[in-house]
Amino acid sequence: MRRLIPPLAAALLTGACAVPASPPSVASKGAADLALAGPAVVLAPDWWTAIGDPQLDRIVADALAGNPSLDAAAARVRQAEAALARQDAERAPDVALDAQVQGARLSGNYTIPPPFRGTVRALGTGQAGLSWNLDLFGRQKAAIEGAAAQARAAAYDLAAARLMLAGSVVQAYAELARAERQRAIATRTIAARENSLKLVGVRERNRLASRIDVEAANTLLAQARLAQVQADGARALAADALAALAGRGADYAAALGPTRLPDAVALPVPAVLPADLLARRADVAAAQARVEAAAAGRQVARRAFYPNINLSALVGLQAVGFANFVDLDSGTAGAGAAIHLPLFDAGRRKADLAGATAALDAATAAYNGAIVTAAREAADAVARVRAADAARARTAQMQRALGETNRLNAVRVASGLNSRLDLVDNDVRLLDADLAVANRSIDALAARAQLATALGGGFAPVQDLAR
Repeated sequence: MRRLIPPLAAALLTGACAVPASPPSVASKGAADLALAGPAVVLAPDWWTAIGDPQLDRIVADALAGNPSLDAAAARVRQAEAALARQDAERAPDVALDAQVQGARLSGNYTIPPPFRGTVRALGTGQAGLSWNLDLFGRQKAAIEGAAAQARAAAYDLAAARLMLAGSVVQAYAELARAERQRAIATRTIAARENSLKLVGVRERNRLASRIDVEAANTLLAQARLAQVQADGARALAADALAALAGRGADYAAALGPTRLPDAVALPVPAVLPADLLARRADVAAAQARVEAAAAGRQVARRAFYPNINLSALVGLQAVGFANFVDLDSGTAGAGAAIHLPLFDAGRRKADLAGATAALDAATAAYNGAIVTAAREAADAVARVRAADAARARTAQMQRALGETNRLNAVRVASGLNSRLDLVDNDVRLLDADLAVANRSIDALAARAQLATALGGGFAPVQDLAR
């Protein structure tokens, strides 16, 4: 019988430590899979300052300091860091002090020696204990690595939220500038239409134009005034949006001054999507960190199949009667080790491992989706910038041609070859071209802001939070 014990124990240990394969089934994509091969595009973390509008810089700073969504993201970072600290603390020994005092009548018919038998006495215990999980198979280490990855993911989520917020502020500010330019051009158009109406009225009185011509001029003037009202409404909406992004109220929107956006912004536009795009996107980094957390969780599930060894020790006092509590003979001490060897759990640990593997596959699939989305957003942003630049160039060309036509027509009017009404009509067409150029300039700025966001906005991964 004794000869059977060692091989039986070995068989039990081997069976307890046998881990099912349960391999992951989803592979991660990389830059090569998405044909990302261009040179790096480096953006400053405060990339919006390159636009050159101090008021925009102030609004972005206010938004980054006061937007409620960032407060929530920052709270999630603190929560993840606390979870990491909690897991890290599990590696250290646990020391506790326990004390208890109670009054009790001791049995007169038990193994209690005289003079305590059958009397009422005070029972007291006090001891300091220590317990320490050795983590020989690295389960706790894997749990710490998972918590560190979750903390990184939360930090990256915060960085992504900050970038999206800054991009939203720039977009809303661009719409504010668009509305201001539309209003300025509408004001000039109203003046031109009023002048045109006066000239048509003179022609009608001289029987050179009909009442239809006068009403047509009135209609065009009303359209110009409507455009001015619409521009005022658009500016109010954009100002309210900026105030909300900054976490402020209506007084903040009312205090916004005129915009000073340049016609062109010097933000880099890559010819080919950069190879380091995936490392420059906070949302991609967060997805990758969650893959790492899921992989660590799978390791925790795998290592649950191995034995768990704990060391323990205690020192203290035990006594019957207060007088004996300080007696040296009341001292007690002990030390030992405990091993937990999993043998049979009806498949619970196997199911945990399968679930952890599925979670890793899901995190990997989410990561793959994130990098595909990142590549598509960057490609779309580059295409928008190129299209906006081309449209702005063509519109500016049209504006220059109309300006030259207007100059030549002014010469003909001065020479008596054309009427002043023709000159006014040319002025209005030139104002329409000015409006088109203003819109295309804002479109180009907005497209560059979208590109800066798609390229990661100067994001740099934080240092590893694992201790």
